[in-house]
Amino acid sequence: MIHPEIEKRKTFAIISHPDAGKTTLTEKFLLFGGAINTAGAVKRNKANQSNTSDFMEIEKQRGISVATSVMGFEYNGKRINILDTPGHKDFAEDTYRTLSAVDSVILVVDCVKGVEEQTEKLMAVCRMRNTPVIIFINKMDREGKDAFDLLDEIEQKLNISLCPLSWPIGQGHTFKGVYSIYNKHLNLFEPDKTKISANVIEVNDLNDKNLEKFLKVKELEELKGDLELVNGVYGDLDQSMYTEGLLAPVFFGSAINNFGIKELLDTFIKIAPSPRSREAEQREILVGEKAFTGFVFKIHANLDPKHRDRIAFLRVCSGKFERNKFYFHTRQNKKLKFSNPMDFMANEKSIVEEAWPGDVVGLYDSGNFKIGDTLTEGEMLKFKGIPSFSPEIFKEVENRDPLKTKQLEKGIQQLTEEGVAQLFTQQPGNRKIIGAVGELQFEVIAFRLEHEYGAKAFFRTLSYTRSNWVTSKDKKKLEEFVKRKQLHVGQDKDGHPVFLADNEFMINMTQRDYPEIEFHKTSEFK
Repeated sequence: MIHPEIEKRKTFAIISHPDAGKTTLTEKFLLFGGAINTAGAVKRNKANQSNTSDFMEIEKQRGISVATSVMGFEYNGKRINILDTPGHKDFAEDTYRTLSAVDSVILVVDCVKGVEEQTEKLMAVCRMRNTPVIIFINKMDREGKDAFDLLDEIEQKLNISLCPLSWPIGQGHTFKGVYSIYNKHLNLFEPDKTKISANVIEVNDLNDKNLEKFLKVKELEELKGDLELVNGVYGDLDQSMYTEGLLAPVFFGSAINNFGIKELLDTFIKIAPSPRSREAEQREILVGEKAFTGFVFKIHANLDPKHRDRIAFLRVCSGKFERNKFYFHTRQNKKLKFSNPMDFMANEKSIVEEAWPGDVVGLYDSGNFKIGDTLTEGEMLKFKGIPSFSPEIFKEVENRDPLKTKQLEKGIQQLTEEGVAQLFTQQPGNRKIIGAVGELQFEVIAFRLEHEYGAKAFFRTLSYTRSNWVTSKDKKKLEEFVKRKQLHVGQDKDGHPVFLADNEFMINMTQRDYPEIEFHKTSEFK
């Protein structure tokens, strides 16, 4: 018997290409959930805007999300946990890790640009885990692609079957609202960018006489024709196919104007899965088990710039997490207790007494945690699925101010443990090399080193373009390889040797020369 508290939980991530409207949609969910009173664009930083989801200084300046925010609120008897992810491709790895902690996903597509490259990559990650996906087609108040053309493009490029559950009336300047196919009613909105609009006309079906007051005969006929076609082509929602990640329900709207958000949210809480069982390396962890288990999928330093703090984000997988209770840290083989675990509302935090599967708890961390760590009530477990990938850009850290060496080392250590980028240490000389997916990550590291740690660093570009983790069944052979290839080997955060190469050809040649060494593209080789 699954506990009702677990059934209540809906934990999901919002993912998209940059600028498709992901952060705006997150804010509107909070608005409808009553968690905030007015929504404001990310780039405006006014005093009354206490709960926007982008709260790091660099995010406010550039209007992008570079760290995953966690937000929880209650809506219609459900506890909703949203994980807002960075859309920028340089932070894809952070998004990947976040997807390991959710039960479903809402993918935002811009109706003007359609499916973009980053959208395809994110979808591939969802497919690896068979994560259920709902698609929200945003910016319908702009002149964009035809709705049917968009659906065709999404099916082809993302390789997933679709089932529209709402349908737009008009587009761009003729956009009137959204008809909910799932709930069979029509909501017409006044554009309102900040508050929930009161002007909602509900009708029972498309033959309701009331409709003629709001829609022209031509618009009504067009809507009826569209819906007939939608029904003929896409049919009704197959709930089990959605849960298995094979079929994506589709909603239309305009996040900035609150168009179509309520339909999305109301349907989401009915169909989206509650927390499910998860795979650990040792066995499957059932969501209804009594004993507590959870894993750390993200670490964030200096969430509050006034206090030098570090918070580990823990996803609860089974049992019940309780404040002030001792839990077993499986990697360090020691017990820890947490006197002030945190519940999140963007940058607002409150102490939580207990948490259930699906919840994300913030644990103050003095350096005990790394991404992927597991907490249990004593059982030796490690959850699967939080690998590191090979970076594409490698730079050596050079200290600009020798008097701040300690601060620089601490900053680099903490930021790379957060997963902003990867740190490789090379001997002799303890050279620090940072590997990242994109240039923006180095900007973020430099900015945060200076503003949070008071250290200045210069990054010197190296010729490496990829890395492979190396292992061997013969310990001596591995030691010999590391010694011989000293100039091309670094150690990752866990002390595993990593071969740093200039190109694929160099990796292939080295593999040929050292047949007893195994090369791995991700850190998940154990």
